Amino acid sequence: MSLSPIHIIGGGLAGSEAAWQAAEAGAPVVLHEMRPNRATAAHQGADLAELVCSNSFRSDDWEHNAVGLLHAEMRRCGSLILAAGDAHQVPAGSALAVDREGFSATVTARLKAHPNVTIAREEISAPPSDWDQVIVATGPLTSPALAEWILALTGEDALSFFDAIAPIVHAETIDMTVAWRQSRYDKAGPGATQLPISTAR
Repeated sequence: MSLSPIHIIGGGLAGSEAAWQAAEAGAPVVLHEMRPNRATAAHQGADLAELVCSNSFRSDDWEHNAVGLLHAEMRRCGSLILAAGDAHQVPAGSALAVDREGFSATVTARLKAHPNVTIAREEISAPPSDWDQVIVATGPLTSPALAEWILALTGEDALSFFDAIAPIVHAETIDMTVAWRQSRYDKAGPGATQLPISTAR
């Protein structure tokens, strides 16, 4: 029995990881990425999983940080994103920071080489009706046409992207009797040496 493919729209971090996990489980995958045929306002190249903001995946400390624990769990699940991140790690204290170009090139190369993955360089403005398995993973740089389709599908009149990695917190709202200042560079991390804590932050 032949399986119908899982169509994944968007070749960023989420789309690339979803494609990898599905392919590793034996499912045929078509990963649709519009770049380089259609550019975005932030991407510079054509590789999959291109990091356009920070090169940090935040804390990699699984014993003391929920994000680090998530990293450890993803590694146990055979995460492509974490494997590429580990292969291209740069010093960042206890955080997992990566060389952007090497990281994206590795993700792209591994997905291209996977026998269950087909990469289609095309813009999808709306999934065709005969696609019965679709993951939309386009994030904040969704093309206008696909954004319109999402709005119509959900009945919403606007879409928002919430960046949980970089919240803005007003200093006067922090109770410093229970909070404290600390840098991720105050302890050694993979690929880094321990740096002294600076008092001028």
